[in-house]
Amino acid sequence: MVAVTDSALATAPPSSGRRLRATAGRVRWGRGLVLLVAAIYFIGPLAAAFWFSIDEGNGVTWHAYTSFFHTAGFASAAELSLELAAVTVVLALLLLVPTLVLIHLRYPKVHSAVELLSLLPLVVPPIVLVVGVSKVVGWGTSANPTSFTGQLFNQLLNSTPPLILPLEYVVLTMPFVFRSLDSGLRASNTATLVEAARNLGASWFTVMVRVVMPLLRTSILNAAFLAFALVLGEFTMSSLLQYQPFAVWLLQFGDTDGQLQVALSLISLLLTWVLLMIMTVIAGRDARKAT
Repeated sequence: MVAVTDSALATAPPSSGRRLRATAGRVRWGRGLVLLVAAIYFIGPLAAAFWFSIDEGNGVTWHAYTSFFHTAGFASAAELSLELAAVTVVLALLLLVPTLVLIHLRYPKVHSAVELLSLLPLVVPPIVLVVGVSKVVGWGTSANPTSFTGQLFNQLLNSTPPLILPLEYVVLTMPFVFRSLDSGLRASNTATLVEAARNLGASWFTVMVRVVMPLLRTSILNAAFLAFALVLGEFTMSSLLQYQPFAVWLLQFGDTDGQLQVALSLISLLLTWVLLMIMTVIAGRDARKAT
């Protein structure tokens, strides 16, 4: 696309200047039309859903947005989802941050293989993963309750929160967490700083806490937000394993109050947007500091 400047219009002949102004006008109209179509496509369904959630037939009601805290089952479902999301984020970061640092510093040749392995959850559907896990769970629960296997699966299934779900969610979120952390390590001079810290006598724990973590702060926050948002909206695994976090409760509750279901869906979507905006602001602030 050719940029039309004021100097170009000033130096061009009158007929050429008119053509340039007409071309610039068509470009502006084209951009406006594209933005209008995109706004209707994305905002239109949300606006329709919002109107449905407040439409009472003869007027407007905000009952769906003021009463959901007192709805039966909402508090326990939301608490379970938040617990699962927090445990998943902690487990994913504890697993992948040291692994990626070790790969970048000591074993760069296996980076491609590990990256390919991290992408497998995008290829294998979640329904396949949860069916395989359910088979293993069935085998574990059929064991002697006093044996190690029986006690292990009892803890995985009946703990608070049930640990079987965060272990699955770590696999589900691995592609996003891996990409976020890997891009942060590639953008920072981690190897030189770690080598300097080790030469000065710092332990590996000190290196991880005082060198690596500050360098990867933005990447860690990005990975945590992405994993958190994904877990909050996950339905398939928890439903098939017969747990009731927020997404499962929301679908079941929709049979009794459609307006409240739509209102809660919009609130959860707004929460996800807020998290993404916070992530964008933090990343932009860190980028300005780096420059």
